[in-house]
Amino acid sequence: MKQDFRYKTQRGHQISITRYGDTPYGQRPCVLYVHGFKGFKDWGFVPYLGKSFHEAGIDLVTFNFSHNGIGADGQSFTDLEGFSKNTFSLEKEETLEMIRLCAFSDFFGGHLLKPLGIMGHSRGGGIATLAAAESQEVKALCTWSAVSTFERYPKPVVDAWRKKGYTEVKNTRTGQTFRLGTELLRDLEMNARRKLNVLEAARKLEKPFLIIHGQNDETVPYFEAEQLNVFGPPHSTELRLIPNGSHTLGASHPFDWQAIPEPLSLATETTIAFFLQHLAS
Repeated sequence: MKQDFRYKTQRGHQISITRYGDTPYGQRPCVLYVHGFKGFKDWGFVPYLGKSFHEAGIDLVTFNFSHNGIGADGQSFTDLEGFSKNTFSLEKEETLEMIRLCAFSDFFGGHLLKPLGIMGHSRGGGIATLAAAESQEVKALCTWSAVSTFERYPKPVVDAWRKKGYTEVKNTRTGQTFRLGTELLRDLEMNARRKLNVLEAARKLEKPFLIIHGQNDETVPYFEAEQLNVFGPPHSTELRLIPNGSHTLGASHPFDWQAIPEPLSLATETTIAFFLQHLAS
C-alpha cells in the first residue's frame, strides 16, 4: 500500500515522497498532501490519512519540502542549515512542481487518468491555497488548521531578526531550537502582499474549497478559518468547525494507532467525503 520515492527538483534539491496506493497509479483519484511548519510527510496523523484515503478509493501522495529540516532517517530534524534557509516561495514552487509531477508525468509508474486534489495542514494549508489558485490541474482544495496569512511576526521580532541575521523558534516536541535566516524575512517583505497572499489566492479560487478547523486550535486562531471562508468562492466554499479539535486535531507524534482521536476521525471522514464528491464523480 505504501511506496517511497526520491525526486530531484528543477533546482537540484532532493525531495522524499510517499504514495499510499496499491493499484496502478492513475486509475483512482489522487490527493497531494502538503505538510506544515516543523512538520514532515510521516508526522503523526499523515500515515493514518494515507491508510484512510486508500481504503476509501483515493491515492494520497505526501512529500517533504527540501528545506524542512528532516534528515536521512525521515524522522529527525538534523538538517538545521537547510531549515534556516527555507522560504515560503520555495515551498510554493516545490508544491507546484509536485502538482505537475502527479498530474502530467509517469513518475509513479503511470499517468493520472482521474482528477487531482490538494490538501494542506497549518502553514501547508496556506501553501496549498496559493498553489491551488494557480493550478488548473487541481480540481478541489481542503485545508486543515490553515493560516490565512504568513505575516505572523511582530515588529520587535522582525527588527531583532534583521539585526542578528536570524530568529529562533522552539520545537516543543523535540526540545530543539531552530534558526530562521533572513532569506525567509526578505521573502516575506518582498512577496507577502502579492504572490504569497493567501487570502487573495482564496479569492481567486474557482473550485470547491473545504476549510477544516479545530474549535480549540491553540496555534492558528479560528478567525483565520473564517477569513478564508469569507474570501473563498461564495458558492463552493464550506467551513467545518471540529468540536474539541486542537491544532493537530488531537493527534501527536508518534501516532497512537490504538486510540484515534475523535476530532481527527471526524475531520478525516469529512475530508474524504468532500474529495469523493468532487474527484470521484
